Amino acid sequence: MNTITKISTSVKEFPLKDGDGTDSIHTDPVYSYAITHLHTDSPVSGTGIVFTIGAGNREICSLIEGMASSLVGCEIEELMSQFGVKFRQMADHPQYRWLGPHKGMVHLALASITNACFDLWAKVRGVPLWRLLLDLSAEQIVNTLDLSYLEEILSREDALQILTDQKSSRSAREGVLESGYPGYDTSIGWFNYSDEQVRENVKKAVAAGFSAMKLKVGSPDTERDIRRAYMVREGAGEGARVMLDVNQSWTLPQAISTSKALADMSPYWIEEPTHPDDVFAHRTLARAIAPIKIALGEHVSHRVLFKNFMQAQAVDFVQVDCTRVGGISEFITVSLLARKFGLPVVPHVGDMGQIHQHLVLFNHIAMGHEALFLEHIPHLREYFLHPAIVTGGIYKTPMEPGCSSDFV
Repeated sequence: MNTITKISTSVKEFPLKDGDGTDSIHTDPVYSYAITHLHTDSPVSGTGIVFTIGAGNREICSLIEGMASSLVGCEIEELMSQFGVKFRQMADHPQYRWLGPHKGMVHLALASITNACFDLWAKVRGVPLWRLLLDLSAEQIVNTLDLSYLEEILSREDALQILTDQKSSRSAREGVLESGYPGYDTSIGWFNYSDEQVRENVKKAVAAGFSAMKLKVGSPDTERDIRRAYMVREGAGEGARVMLDVNQSWTLPQAISTSKALADMSPYWIEEPTHPDDVFAHRTLARAIAPIKIALGEHVSHRVLFKNFMQAQAVDFVQVDCTRVGGISEFITVSLLARKFGLPVVPHVGDMGQIHQHLVLFNHIAMGHEALFLEHIPHLREYFLHPAIVTGGIYKTPMEPGCSSDFV
């Protein structure tokens, strides 16, 4: 029957090598996951992950166990047939909701639970997540979503229409399953890397087939950021896409002045330039530094805030992450919002690209999103049972059942 019989949790923590994973705010990361395990009355189980950088995992696991208790006794096909309803019930739990709402540890717990439900669903059907999602009808997809608080922008009818309108042209986009999805290299320029390390990593990335890469900036020494950005541009070449990631460390005045100082090296985007909740500051910045574009989403925790950024024309690249918002369900919701606003989705990969390699295929084929590129961070690949495979700068299409989120 594939009925959920028990919920359990675990934590995985992976210390990194010196300098790896560092940015202007998070200077001592331990890449970690709070994991949901959905046990069933069959041999199949579901695994859901949510990303942290070291602290708070046990607290998230405690929240998972409390919030997911109502899933015990649910048969997975029946559960997922109206998962949007269950998602909202868990998100709006009459006591746990106070701890958010829809953000912080309580929402990270919901993401882990949601991702486990989708993983179990795909495994029960014996298909990878991307195949599961593509095989669902528009109505079945929308039934997994919570569209509350979006009705004036994205109604149920709007969501159905977006998916239905793209149905006839799907075949023209299915070639990506054979060719693979482009990646970009985030690991060339972590914040604590020396200039020499960055310069050498750029050479390695270009040799490995990457035509896009990202540098961490946001130093108290603005001249350091400028010097390193121009250094990466020189090493990558004029034709490469070079992104700059501030990780929220600039004030608005700093963001305006430093972005303008970096304009001549042609950044493809400036990422997380200031406080992630400050919609007005991002709108002001977007107008002040145009045509330089803004990317954000790593620390945008729910669909309503994404809606506000889009309404304010304060974002150009939507970096929604299924291990930051409420999991795969809310990721799809934000992707539909972005499609409505004509914005590209380029996920942040707290999952190291494991789940998102599936989701970008669905976004491209089912919604018509551009197959732009997907962030690639290789530091944990040895710990996953089925690690994402990136060769020549391209993600190969995963074929194993599930969401690729099981650990060895």
